Amino acid sequence: MTALEQQQLPGPRTGTRRRGSPLGSRWTPYFFLAPAALFILVFQVVPLAQEVFLSFTRTSLLNPAHSTWVGFDNFTRIFGDEDFRRTLLITLVYVVVCVVAAVGTGLAVALLLNKGFRGRGLARALVTIPWAAPGIAVALIAIWMLNPDYGIVNRVLDAVGLGVPGGAILDSPRYALPAILVTTIWQLFPFTSVVLLSALQAVPPHLTEAATMDGAGRWWTFRAVTWQSIKPTVGLLALLMTIWSLRRFELIWLMTKGGPVGATETLVIDLYSQAFDSKQLGSAAAVGMVGVVISLIVIAGSRFVARAAEREAG
Repeated sequence: MTALEQQQLPGPRTGTRRRGSPLGSRWTPYFFLAPAALFILVFQVVPLAQEVFLSFTRTSLLNPAHSTWVGFDNFTRIFGDEDFRRTLLITLVYVVVCVVAAVGTGLAVALLLNKGFRGRGLARALVTIPWAAPGIAVALIAIWMLNPDYGIVNRVLDAVGLGVPGGAILDSPRYALPAILVTTIWQLFPFTSVVLLSALQAVPPHLTEAATMDGAGRWWTFRAVTWQSIKPTVGLLALLMTIWSLRRFELIWLMTKGGPVGATETLVIDLYSQAFDSKQLGSAAAVGMVGVVISLIVIAGSRFVARAAEREAG
């Protein structure tokens, strides 16, 4: 091939995008992030800003267009209310028990499902059913099972001598909250078990084998190898469970509506009652802001703990 023919051969094709096209330029990341940013702005930032404004006003649901600026009066009033302080305590108990029990039960189930046994695939599929069921369906099933007349729970408790007088579990200030906690944990633990099972399967097998060969028992192998590998996943799950427990509404509302006599009233139930029963949007927004602040404190605390763990590991 002569030098002239080589010069006439077509060279490698270059990009054919037009200059100024958003694709393939430094604006490409912003182009793809714009829809998500717009969604967050319209449906998260704007409503949150409106809630912050309402929390400093006296606004009625019957006339939401008319607001009177009252400053911190709403916060002073709700924190001075003994019922609200009890609501905060109930919310704390509900969140702590849900997080600890859901993550702990999920870890125990995940450890069992991580072992080899016949029917393991079927067991893994069945354990996800409570999580896959809608929250409304779970609440209705729980109400049916706790029915004082024909509920299976009361029949079992009566058979073992632990029956509740009259069988009215959800109408008892003593037993209503435990019943809701058991129902919530039953719905939540499948999610934690599936996530933790994935984390367990990602543990390097050679580390476990090395610990076993060095004479470590099951507990020390779990503590030194398995736990160190799954600890970040456990922390993330605890954070998610905390936020979800703070926000849970439909299950508690359908089962007890916050009763009896406020025994199961959490922040979101109180917010709903302030807004739609008392018709006070300002007070409801103040209650909602308390929940937002608690969520931010939890998130900041989890980040602090995670960074401390990273520094310790480094």
